[in-house]
Amino acid sequence: MNDTPEKPTAAKKAPAKRTTTKAPAKKTAAKAVAKKTTATKTTAKAAAEKVPAKKAPARKPESRTALVRRARRINRELAELYPYAHPELDFTNSFELLVATVLSAQTTDMRVNQTTPRLFAVAPTPEDMAALPPEELEELIRPTGFFRAKTKSLLGLSAALRDRFGGEVPGRLEDLVTLPGVGRKTANVVLGNAFGVPGITVDTHFGRLARRFGWTTQEDADKVEADVAAIFPKSEWTMLSHRVVFHGRRVCHSRKPACGACPIAPLCPSYGEGETDPEKARKLLKYELGGQPGQRLKPPADYPGQPAPPMAPPAAAS
Repeated sequence: MNDTPEKPTAAKKAPAKRTTTKAPAKKTAAKAVAKKTTATKTTAKAAAEKVPAKKAPARKPESRTALVRRARRINRELAELYPYAHPELDFTNSFELLVATVLSAQTTDMRVNQTTPRLFAVAPTPEDMAALPPEELEELIRPTGFFRAKTKSLLGLSAALRDRFGGEVPGRLEDLVTLPGVGRKTANVVLGNAFGVPGITVDTHFGRLARRFGWTTQEDADKVEADVAAIFPKSEWTMLSHRVVFHGRRVCHSRKPACGACPIAPLCPSYGEGETDPEKARKLLKYELGGQPGQRLKPPADYPGQPAPPMAPPAAAS
């Protein structure tokens, strides 16, 4: 008699078999749902990328007419902000202005103004300056930096004025630029402020602001001058130069412009390059706007700030 419990064994195995076959089915179904959900999200994301949300319309390029109008309005605003704008070098005649402008390279106008009183006391004319020994002239202008190169320029231009122009500073650009150490920038400073001949002075401040204002994209000073000259009437060139340089020294600094304290911010396409918080921006203002001394020892009567202090006397040798 065979009483081996085959059927009960089969009965016990059957549920286990059904259990193992159903589990993968559930996992497969879950994976399918997850895959479908992921595919749906991916499709939605792709659709969103393909059809982006509505954006603000891009600003149209500024027309030439609009640029000229905006530029001239900036000039009017600067004229109201700086009605006292002036050349920030002390001088009493064209020769002093010429010498001071040559000395102003790579230094501040204040440092030049603190240096020139001693210089002009010793050499008030081209003849006097041309006769100075190089070592003596170097010592007189040493505080302005690069004194050896500047000494060479001053001796050369003084001798040229003495020999070719009768000891007088010429009033023509083509003559001025033949003098040693004199380029278009220096010539325009002298012409505009000593002879009343309009000129645009492209120094580092003017070039920086002209680019920030969108008046030019050029880096070369002569090209900047040409671009700006085409925007403004000739009669405005000299005072425009003073106003822009004033603004560059006081508000629109090179590294950190005081955008939040700038009255012409609404007209400036570069707004936001500097500090926009009004309180923080006000702390960046310089010279009379920041309650500090100006650059001239003898500023014009209408200048609202303090004059620059004279240079401290050299310490006595012990």
